[in-house]
Amino acid sequence: MMTTETGATADPVHLGDSASSIMNKVQEITGQIPQKQLTVEDLRRMREPVKRLVEAGRVVAVQEDQDGRRSARITLQDGQLYLHPLLRQPTPAHAHTLQESEVVGMLEPSCTLAFLDLGWAGSTRGRVTIRLTPDTPLARQFVLLCTGQQDHTYRNTKLLQVWNKGQLGECVVGGDYKSNDGEGGAPLLPDLQEQYRESARAGAVGALGGPGAPRCAQFVITTRDRQDGVQWSYVFGDVVSGLDVVRAAVNHSDIREVTVVDCGVVLPL
Repeated sequence: MMTTETGATADPVHLGDSASSIMNKVQEITGQIPQKQLTVEDLRRMREPVKRLVEAGRVVAVQEDQDGRRSARITLQDGQLYLHPLLRQPTPAHAHTLQESEVVGMLEPSCTLAFLDLGWAGSTRGRVTIRLTPDTPLARQFVLLCTGQQDHTYRNTKLLQVWNKGQLGECVVGGDYKSNDGEGGAPLLPDLQEQYRESARAGAVGALGGPGAPRCAQFVITTRDRQDGVQWSYVFGDVVSGLDVVRAAVNHSDIREVTVVDCGVVLPL
């Protein structure tokens, strides 16, 4: 008979039991989660055994395609659960895997948060969190490029240029997932037309050229308010934290040295 620290007793482990049933009993006693039993609902509840697995980097989302398997890290930082982009990388040993489609299914259109980690001079300088306008095509495209679901991602792309530097309406352009030089960034979705917001406020996130433009997967982040009566069009999100990081990037000596070192979405708990 084995006794837990709380004094509760577990079923005895008999020598005649199969190896798998013995392992299940040991995992029940120690609070471990068998690999085949981890579910999306476990992530939502985030009980202590699952929390320890996530913190140890042992929970990943996977997607199979004709070229093999891709995997995405799931991390927990400051009480927030993050899904990072799908990459062709080895799955960590002893990892608990979930289907990417099931994990992305946790996202609710009304509360989608995406993030971009910006870095330069060899280090990550900070995280930019963006609240996306619910259920709009440009927002869905942005999520696809933050999660890499269609094999393209903003990860390792450069910021490309600054407009109106030091003036009202200052903004920065980035997101050329294709050629990383400002010439790429074709739309991923066939129809991006929608009734989008306009904004004159710093922190607005919009598409370069608007829906249907040849490079509309590139994004624009405004860093200073406009006060000339003109508003930015095709806004599909707003920076809710990390605008200071974008402003610091704008003031860097060469904007093309600033890189999106990581990206992804926030998963609701």
